[in-house]
Amino acid sequence: MKTTKFTKTKLATSLSLVLGVSSMLPAYAADEASEENIEVISVTGIRGSLIKSMDVKRSSSGVVDSISAEDIGKFPDTNLAESLQRITGVSIDRSNGEGSKVSVRGFGPDYNLITLNGRQMPVTTGSRSFDFANIASESISGVEVHKTSQASDSTGGIGSTIDILTHKPFSSPGLKATFGVKAVDDQSTDNGSVTPELSGLYSNTFADDKFGISLSASYQERESGNQQAQVGTGWRSFPGSADNSDWGGVAKDSTQVNRPGDSDIYSVPQTTVYRFEEQQRTRTNGQLVLQYSPVDSVVASLDYTYMRNDIDTQSNDVSAWFNFVPSENVWSDGPIASPLIYSETYGSPADLSMAAGDYGVRNESGSLGFNLEWQATDNLKLTFDAHNSVAENKPNNLYGSNNNLSTAAFVRTSAATDFSGDLPVLAVGGGNAVTPADMMLTGSVFGNARNKSEIDQYQFDGEYLFEDAGSIDFGVALTNVNNHSQSVNVQRNDWGGVGSAGDFEDAWFPADTIHDKFDANGGDFSLSDGSFDVLDTIFMWDFASVRDFAAANYASAVSGDCGNGFCPSTNYAAETDRYTEEESQAVYVQYNYDNEIAGMPYDVHFGLRYEQTDVTSTAAVAGYDGANWIAETEIALVGTGEQVFETKTGDYDYLLPSFNFNIEVVEDVMLRAAYSETIGRPSYTDIQGGTVLATLANRSNGGGSAGNPTLLPLESENIDFSAEWYYAPSSYVSVGYFRKDTKNFISSETVKTTNGIYNPASGDLYKAAVAATGTTEAGAVRDYIFANYADNAAVDATNQIISGSAANNDELLNFNISTPSNSSNNSVIDGWEFAAQHFFGESGFGVIANYTLVDSDQAYDNFSFDAQSALIGISDTANAVLVYENYGFQARIAYNWRDEFLNSTGQGTGANPQYTEAYSQIDLSVSYDVESVEGLTVFFEGLNITEEYIRVHGRAEEQVLNLTETGARYSLGARYTF
Repeated sequence: MKTTKFTKTKLATSLSLVLGVSSMLPAYAADEASEENIEVISVTGIRGSLIKSMDVKRSSSGVVDSISAEDIGKFPDTNLAESLQRITGVSIDRSNGEGSKVSVRGFGPDYNLITLNGRQMPVTTGSRSFDFANIASESISGVEVHKTSQASDSTGGIGSTIDILTHKPFSSPGLKATFGVKAVDDQSTDNGSVTPELSGLYSNTFADDKFGISLSASYQERESGNQQAQVGTGWRSFPGSADNSDWGGVAKDSTQVNRPGDSDIYSVPQTTVYRFEEQQRTRTNGQLVLQYSPVDSVVASLDYTYMRNDIDTQSNDVSAWFNFVPSENVWSDGPIASPLIYSETYGSPADLSMAAGDYGVRNESGSLGFNLEWQATDNLKLTFDAHNSVAENKPNNLYGSNNNLSTAAFVRTSAATDFSGDLPVLAVGGGNAVTPADMMLTGSVFGNARNKSEIDQYQFDGEYLFEDAGSIDFGVALTNVNNHSQSVNVQRNDWGGVGSAGDFEDAWFPADTIHDKFDANGGDFSLSDGSFDVLDTIFMWDFASVRDFAAANYASAVSGDCGNGFCPSTNYAAETDRYTEEESQAVYVQYNYDNEIAGMPYDVHFGLRYEQTDVTSTAAVAGYDGANWIAETEIALVGTGEQVFETKTGDYDYLLPSFNFNIEVVEDVMLRAAYSETIGRPSYTDIQGGTVLATLANRSNGGGSAGNPTLLPLESENIDFSAEWYYAPSSYVSVGYFRKDTKNFISSETVKTTNGIYNPASGDLYKAAVAATGTTEAGAVRDYIFANYADNAAVDATNQIISGSAANNDELLNFNISTPSNSSNNSVIDGWEFAAQHFFGESGFGVIANYTLVDSDQAYDNFSFDAQSALIGISDTANAVLVYENYGFQARIAYNWRDEFLNSTGQGTGANPQYTEAYSQIDLSVSYDVESVEGLTVFFEGLNITEEYIRVHGRAEEQVLNLTETGARYSLGARYTF
C-alpha cells in the first residue's frame, strides 16, 4: 500500500472530508488530515467535483482518471457513460441516443472490465461489456478509470478497469438526504410525451457512528424514437473483373457509367430500408447498504443492489430488396468504386415490402454482497469480500423479445437508390401509387430469447506494513461465471405472400411520408439521365390489428404458444440452448516501497498475479435436413425437429507481472512510469459451443455461426509514461504516452461446409430453366420450373415452393460458418493523452480540455476480400468543457468528438468492414441554488442540442449501411438536499 505523503492543498484535503470520498482516496489522506490543523472548506458543485477527481488522479499509485459526484445524489450526468466520455482516452457507443458502452484507449467494450465497488458484474448481452444504460447515476459517488494495472486488479481490462463506486454511510457520517424530480422532453419521439424521473437517497449513522444505513432509489421513464436509413444486410463486394455472370455482379457494357476497372474493387447494395422506431423505457434502480463497526478495527458491510430496465419498441419500415437483375448504374471513381446511383428494372412487378414490429425486453439484475475489513494489528489489515450477482435479459411483451411481421404490395416495376449524399434516397416505380388495397401478408418471425448470467466471487486481501521497509499486499480470488442463453423463433417463410391483396381494412394502413422525417441530405438522381420516382410513401400500419386478422384467417406450418404462427414460443428446448461455465482462480502478491531521492518523494510497486481459468461449454442447437426455394431471393432450411448436442472445454493460465513508479520531481509535478502484462478474455458468445445455421439462405450459400471454447485471451504488454503538473488548487495539465503490444486478437474466420443439404437453385431443373429462358433472373427461372415441372416431386407449384433434391442432381448447399479464432498476428497500439483543467481565479469560470491520439499498426485492408483481424474501435477523441460556478449559479457546456473508427470486420454479406463516421455532440446544463430555500436547486439540461446523427458505411463513404437520427433531449427538474 502506498504511504508516501505527497503535498496536497488544504482545500483538496478538506474536500475529501466534507464530501465523503474516502472510498476513492488512499487511506493515508485521513491520517494526514488528522495530523494537521485544517480549516474545513465546504466546496461542492462542479468545481468541487473536479477538485476531487484531480485529487484522486494525483494521489493514485498508477495512471488513474475519475469522475466524482458534485454533491450527495448528484452526478454530473444522468448517464454514467456520458460522464465517462469526458475523461481523456474514453469514448462511448450510443444506443437510441443514450450512452451504452465504453471504449478506452482504442480498446472496445469487451476489453474494459467494469466493476461495481471492486466486484465483477454479470452481463446478458453475450459480450463482456456492461451496459451503462441499465444503471442510474443518483446513488453513484464516483467512477474510477484505472489505465495501468496492479497485481490486485481483477483481470479482463486491457484498455482499463472501470470501478463504479456507490455511496456508503461511513463515507459520509451523519444524516444526509436528497430528493430529486425531473421532467424529460425527448425530441426524438413522434408519439411520446414528457416523462418523469424521481430519485432519492437517505444516509445516516447511529450509535456514535458504529452503525450506518444508506438507501437510494430512482425511477425513470423515457419515451424516445429514431429514424433510420439502412442498406439491409450490407453490400456485396467484387473484384473489378467480375461481371453479371456472378450473382450481384454488373455488366461490362454501356449500362454502366464510369464502370470500375478490372484492377478496382466494387460493391453493390442488397437493399434500401427506411425504418422508424418508437421506444418506451422504464428504469428502476435501488440500493441498500448496512455498515457496522463494533470496534474501531472492524467494519462489516452488507449491501444489495437492484437494477431493472424495461424497454418496449414499436417499428415500421419500408424496403426494396434488389434482385440483382441486370442493373444500370453510375459509379464513383476507383480503386474502391461505389454506385452513386444503383438501378434495376423488372420484367414483372416485384414486392415493395412494409414491415412492423412490437416487442419488449426486461433487463434485470440483483447483487448481494458482504465485506469485512479487519485491522488485525497496527501492521496487518485483512479484507474479505463476497458477492452473488445475477442478471437476466428476458421477453417482456406478449409478442416476444423481438419480431417482424411483413406485408408487401407487388407493384414495384423498378428500384433505384441515389447514394451520393449522406442519406440514401430510394426511388420505386409504382411505389407512391400504392394503396392499402394492394397490401398482402408475407413472412414473419416471432422470437423469444432469454439470457441469464450469475457470478459468485470471493476475494481475500491482506496488507502488511514493514517497519521502514515498505509494505506487501497479497490475496486470493475465486470467480465462477455461469451463462445460460436460450432462443426460439417461430418463423413463417411465406415471403411470396399469403391470402389476397385487399384482405385488410384500409383503416389499418394509414399513409405517411418519409423524407420530412430526416434532417440528413440525400441525392436527387441528377447524376443520371433516367426518370426516377422518389419513394415518399409508407403505411404506418397497425401491428396488432394485422396480426390478429392473420392469426384468425391464415394457416401456417409453424406455431407458437398461441397455436398458430403469429406469436412467439416459450419452448426454448426446441432450438438453441447454450450454457457456459468459466471458473477462475487467482493469487497475487505486491511489494510497495516509498522513500526520497535527493529530496524527491517517490513510491514503487512490484506485483505478480497468477490466474488459471477453465471453460466448459454445452450446447443444443436445431438440426436441419432440407431446403426449400420459397421466393426469388430466399431459400428456407427445413428443420428436423431434433436438436444436436455437444460439449467442449478449454483452459488457460497466466503469470502477470506489474510495475508502477511515481515520483514528485518538484513540488506539484508528478512523473509516472508503469509496465504490466494483462489479458482480455473472449466474449461469452465466442466461447459458446454449437453451430447455429441461419434459417434463410440465398441461391449462392447459407450462413451460420459457431463458438470456440478453446479460445485464448488477448494478451498485452503495456508501457505507460505520464507527467502531471498541479499548479493551482483546482488546475493542472498532464501528458501521457502509452503503448500496448498485443497478440492473440480474436478474429472471425469463415469455414465452408455443406451440412448434407441440397440447393434447389442448382440442379437439373434450374439449369434447364436458365437454358430455356436465357437468364438467371430468379423470377423467370422459378416461373419456368413451375410451368414445366409441376409433376416433379420436388416442385409444389400451388404453394410456389421448389425443394432441394438429390434426384434432380441438385448440388449441396454451401454454408459459410463464421467461427472465432485467435489470430497469429501481433499488433501494437500506442498513443498520447493530453489534458488540462484551469479555473480563472475566483471568477467562477473554468475550462477542461483533453485530446487523445491512438494509432495501430493493424488497420483494415479495404482491398482484401479475406477475413481480417483488424482492430475495431481505434479512434482519436477530444473533449472541451466550459464551466461557470458563482453566486448560486452553475453552468456547463460540453463538446465531445470522436473520429471515424472501424466498428466491425463483417457485414451480413461476409467479410466486409463497417466504419462509424466521425461524430460530435454538444451537451449543456444550468442550475441555480435557490437562496430563499436552503438545499433547493433547480436545473435545466440539454443533450445533443444540435441534433447530430450517426452514420455507418462500408468500404467507401458512399456505401452507407446505417444512418440513425435521434434528436435532442431536454430536462427540467429540482433537487432538495438536507
